[in-house]
Amino acid sequence: MGKGGMSDGDHADRCYGEAINGDVQQENMAAWLLGVKNLKIQPYKLPNLGPHDVRVRLKAVGICGSDVHHFKNMRCVDFIVKEPMVIGHECAGIIEEVGSEVEDLVPGDRVALEPGISCKRCNLCKQGRYNLCRKMKFFGSPPNNGCLANQVVHPGDLCFKLPDNVSLEEGAMCEPLSVGIHACRRANVCQETNALVVGAGPIGLVTLLAARAFGAPRIVIADVNDERLLIAKSLGADEVVKVSTNIEDVAEEVAKIQKVLENGVDVTFDCAGFNKTITTALSATRPGGKVCLVGMGQREMTLPLATREIDVIGIFRYQNTWPLCLEFLRSGKIDVKPLITHRFGFSQKEVEEAFETSARGGNAIKVMFNL
Repeated sequence: MGKGGMSDGDHADRCYGEAINGDVQQENMAAWLLGVKNLKIQPYKLPNLGPHDVRVRLKAVGICGSDVHHFKNMRCVDFIVKEPMVIGHECAGIIEEVGSEVEDLVPGDRVALEPGISCKRCNLCKQGRYNLCRKMKFFGSPPNNGCLANQVVHPGDLCFKLPDNVSLEEGAMCEPLSVGIHACRRANVCQETNALVVGAGPIGLVTLLAARAFGAPRIVIADVNDERLLIAKSLGADEVVKVSTNIEDVAEEVAKIQKVLENGVDVTFDCAGFNKTITTALSATRPGGKVCLVGMGQREMTLPLATREIDVIGIFRYQNTWPLCLEFLRSGKIDVKPLITHRFGFSQKEVEEAFETSARGGNAIKVMFNL
């Protein structure tokens, strides 16, 4: 169904990479990416349930920008799809079965799933930076299969109970929201941080919401799209600045940004990731400020030399963010519901329509499947 519609679909998943026979009553179906813009709903066997695993029936799955990159190009940055892969990684659902060692979850619990399974043994994992684990198995990131399926088997400690007043759709939104929260943590956003967000796509908008929740008093968003800027304004941006894609316009646009943030830009979040946007970010940020690289529009960028001691910070996914996401949603400090602009069921036709809708951009912010 198109915007605002809901329907039930039948499909499934497996988490780890090998098709293993699972003891389930219904045949699982999943959305398999077979080639460029070629998605097919096909059978998908679940893995056996381990003692620390749970089986989850998915109810809400969102489409991320990286999913669209895989759909359109069979790659996202250095992650290349080389064989058929189940797509998707933003999800929430209902527990149907728990492993013998799982103590804090029971069938019927509504949960949001953190999609990355780290090794828990390497130095990065032991330091708490498990998002950088070289052995990470991440939903829908090749060669690992994703979650656009009826059911998945997933570690219980990566499934987080939803508060009673948080919907399954909001639970699925914890994944993109986690990117914004991790960016704000990395940039040390607080009540004294005036922020600029470059890019008003889904990640730019959740970064806006996260920065406000962290206490940023003034936030400006810059984008090329008037419709996206209107959405940013409705979500609480103090000011919006229309920019172009022409790098020769940077100086004029930076002057506009600095005029509306007259006390200076303490932190800039580049949520697009292009030469133009990083140049804007570095030029607009005050001496001694920070630029946080969030978006991945280009694999390589040329940076202008900076002599103002600006710290450039990278982020990759997130770490330990789900509890804070859920608390922000429970308390109402963050409202992600306005970001969900389109809803689809899980039929072959709707899967194709949903990905084409997300790929077109425009007024489509978050496209959500209701299973």
